[in-house]
Amino acid sequence: MLKKLSWCVFLVFVFNQNVLAQLPDFTEMVKTNGVAVVNISTVQKAKPEPAEALKEQPMPEGMPPEMEELFKHFFNNPEGGNGGGGGGDTQSLGSGFIISKDGYVLTNHHVVKDADEIIVKFSDRRELTAKLIGSDARTDVAVLKVDATDLPAVTIGDPNKLQVGEWVLAIGSPFGFEQSVTAGIVSAKGRSLPGGNYVPFIQTDVAINPGNSGGPLFNMEGQVVGINSQIYSRTGGFMGLSFSIPMDVVMNVVNQIKTSGKAAHGWLGVQIQDVTRELAESFGMKKPQGALVSKIMPGSPAEKAELQIGDVILEFNGQAIEKSGDLPPMVGMTPINDKATLKIIRQGAEKTVNFEVGLLPEQIDKATNNHKAEKAKPTNRIGVTVSDLTAEDKEALQITKGVVVQEVGKGAAKVAGIQPGDVILRIGNEVITDVAAFEKSLGSLVPGKTAAVLIQRRGSPAFLALKIDK
Repeated sequence: MLKKLSWCVFLVFVFNQNVLAQLPDFTEMVKTNGVAVVNISTVQKAKPEPAEALKEQPMPEGMPPEMEELFKHFFNNPEGGNGGGGGGDTQSLGSGFIISKDGYVLTNHHVVKDADEIIVKFSDRRELTAKLIGSDARTDVAVLKVDATDLPAVTIGDPNKLQVGEWVLAIGSPFGFEQSVTAGIVSAKGRSLPGGNYVPFIQTDVAINPGNSGGPLFNMEGQVVGINSQIYSRTGGFMGLSFSIPMDVVMNVVNQIKTSGKAAHGWLGVQIQDVTRELAESFGMKKPQGALVSKIMPGSPAEKAELQIGDVILEFNGQAIEKSGDLPPMVGMTPINDKATLKIIRQGAEKTVNFEVGLLPEQIDKATNNHKAEKAKPTNRIGVTVSDLTAEDKEALQITKGVVVQEVGKGAAKVAGIQPGDVILRIGNEVITDVAAFEKSLGSLVPGKTAAVLIQRRGSPAFLALKIDK
């Protein structure tokens, strides 16, 4: 009995040793790279504001309730200071890292946004005032410069070589606790997040909290592969989902800022969405893939290239588009005026479209949904009541054709996700000009087959899959 017990103890010991041997040791990495990680503090001088500006601002119209607190930048509420509305200067804390010996420092745009003073605090306790060379809100990258030489700098790595499941490490100042180290694994790559269309985020389970924002994400070779930027949180704190900006995206922006003081992003000029299984069936596709074009901006490269609503983009310059979120970063990182090629599916046939990459405008206006419907006419085939667009509708929505959904009852429309207030623009390949055209198009629907319906909701177009039962 004693002999068996001894063998059990021995096996447990060997098992534990093997487990420990497989766990990574980050000590040398931290010693080597920790000195290049800095603390960023900013001061924003108090400015008198009207009372209305101090009220809590509403979420953007159309934001689902579950998304309102989903993705948070770490500094929506600054650490320390008055946080605005107290009358005094506002202070905030973040992280950053040195990328060159002559004093260039990277952090997040939202860390230094609107700052009147930026202080960089080094691991040896020195503090230097930094100059903002430039920043880019779309990628959330900011480039700072301090007057110093022979500084310790990080090594930039290739995020494309990262593999899901690989160990990564973060160094930063969560809640002001400087040089805090946390580790985890890569959970996913190429994540597309709300408000981050031009960044294919690296998702990790590294513990990240307010103050880590702008800090580096290291791979196991001690190379920086990302800037920690956002978290998934219902509380504002860490919940196991952290997101970093890949360094290839970052360095593209950095090089532009160092050259011209700002970043320019490539533009195609389309609104897109994922292709669902039902929509794939309606387009005659074997599987859901690609980016479905739901709107084309006037005067855009897409319009000049004669792209059409309903086209499905499968490739950009030979790179496959599996999800709609794959396309914007590819276009955004392409130099302005470069020639590019799209592979698309249009009405079941593959085509190649050539275009010249444009410059992404500062703002892309979105119309406000403001229906004042009248002349409602019921239809029972799909279970909706619709009406013609009024003059007020056309002006508010900046469209001239379509019908407004007044009521949705039981039927195919409700199953498809059509809602009151939606404007139906197309059914299949037929453009809906008015109620008469809508009724005519319903008559051509084949029971049991899926038809793609283009709607506009709160200013944004989207395709839905409509199927009438046999």
